[in-house]
This record gives sequence, structure tokens and C-alpha cells, in this order.
Amino acid sequence: MMNKTEQALKLFKQSFSCSQSVFSVYAEELGVDKGTAMKIAGAFGGGMARMGETCGAVTGAFMVIGLKYGQTNAEDKAAKEKTYDVVRQFVERFKSMHGSTVCRVLTGCDMNTNEGLNAFREKNIFETHCMNYVKDAVEILEGLI
Repeated sequence: MMNKTEQALKLFKQSFSCSQSVFSVYAEELGVDKGTAMKIAGAFGGGMARMGETCGAVTGAFMVIGLKYGQTNAEDKAAKEKTYDVVRQFVERFKSMHGSTVCRVLTGCDMNTNEGLNAFREKNIFETHCMNYVKDAVEILEGLI
């Protein structure tokens, strides 16, 4: 049986986005079916629809953390604080490994432009960088939740 890191990398190699790959491997155990998880996370790849903002592997992890610890009623301030605390820990660990959580900084490409998207593909950033971000996001999650 594959572990979560292996599952996420397999999905990523099948051309699901970084956010889908990270979020979906946790979704079912946290009460969301895989198809719904893929739809929820579908807009976050490439730093949110290839806009180069927060890395999709990171936003996928945030969704996992929110699903695990998130606030469901207005009075539950502890759940909100727990969620924010775990997200901050995640970001601290991810930044210590990669220096940023911003997609265009991590990839060195602005995929929001044709030139940047072509550079991303030509330089094989998917293999040389993004696979590591997905792997590390899942491994950090495994240590936090």
C-alpha cells in the first residue's frame, strides 16, 4: 500500500494539480469524497489558477489543516486558533526548506504569461521543483496532523 506521499506524487504525475494531489489524499479520511476534494482544490494549482501566488501544494495543505481542525461554529474560537497555529507551523517548515510559499518565486516562472508557462515547461520545473513541493507538503502534514 502506498503512503500519502507516494499517493500524492502519483496523482501529480497523472496531471492533477499540486493542490489536488495534496488535498485529495487526506480528504476521504476527513469526511470529503475524493471527487469533491478534486473539485474543491481544482482552482488552486499553479499558485491559484496559474497566477503564481501561494503554491498549490501549500494551499492544498491549508485545506487539509482546515478540514482537520477548522471552526464550524461561531463560538469555537479555539478551533480557529488551532487551525491558524498549525498553518503557521506548516508555513514555517515549508519556508525553512524552500525559502518561500509563493509559486512564481519557487518556480522562477510567471505561469500567468505565455512566456512564463513556456519556460516552466521547457525547463521541466514540474519535475525539478514542483514534485519536491508536493512531497514536502505531504511530509510536513504527516508531522503536524
